[in-house]
Amino acid sequence: MVEGDGGRLLCPVCDSGTLQTFRTVMEKRYLRCGQCLATVMAPECHLTADEERAIYALHNNDTGDAGYRRFLSKLSEPLLAKLADGARGLDFGCGPGPALADMMREAGFDMTLYDPFFHPARSALEQQYDFITCTEVVEHLHRPAEVFRQLDSLLRPEGWLGIMTCFQTDDDRFDQWHYRRDPTHVVFYREQTFAWLAGRYGWQYEVPRKDVVLIRKPGYRSVVSAGQSGIGGHELRLPPVVPFGSSGAWPKRSGFRFAAQAIALLACSGQDRALRA
Repeated sequence: MVEGDGGRLLCPVCDSGTLQTFRTVMEKRYLRCGQCLATVMAPECHLTADEERAIYALHNNDTGDAGYRRFLSKLSEPLLAKLADGARGLDFGCGPGPALADMMREAGFDMTLYDPFFHPARSALEQQYDFITCTEVVEHLHRPAEVFRQLDSLLRPEGWLGIMTCFQTDDDRFDQWHYRRDPTHVVFYREQTFAWLAGRYGWQYEVPRKDVVLIRKPGYRSVVSAGQSGIGGHELRLPPVVPFGSSGAWPKRSGFRFAAQAIALLACSGQDRALRA
């Protein structure tokens, strides 16, 4: 979290909304973003990296455990229905027992592993993928906006990002919520948070199952003015900006559509200036 103009604390998820005090639970302070509606733990309450790793090492993520595989199938089944033969994937934040990667390999897909603690090979982050899985990861991120930008860059156009995390829905139950009680969980998302992110990045998204969001990075379409190829003979290329919700429509009570269109226009304007320079 960084301070913006006037000393206001900026949301680490959207990088632009202002954080306000939400509540304090057992000496842990939580803040709420008024823009993307994410809830975040105050940085002074975070565990150290060594403390986090010690907790992760206790997780029983047996790759052959049938119950654990059923849990992961909430993401794998709807994602598999989207993938073309031969697609290459990255299991981002796979942990010590990459069961989901094994499940995707069994379905015929090549998988690369990355985890900052257990599979930290930087080479995994130096290539692009047709799909990325991110299960029970985004709630642990201290700088989520940076990671979402990174994930976007790692996806090929028309690639899929599958995220699974418990959505925060009921403020009255927050204090006793099992997800909040995990000391490594520092960010809590609503479906509206992912809707905001989709508008910000020009993604398409859907929520096929509870606590699962599938995000598609759009392909590129040419923006060609009548009778000429772009500006000064150059072709401008912009992603289509049509995020959709689980119903296939834009989320209600939102300005996401207009925000996404504005982002596209700004991008076009930036390319125009660069080409004319």
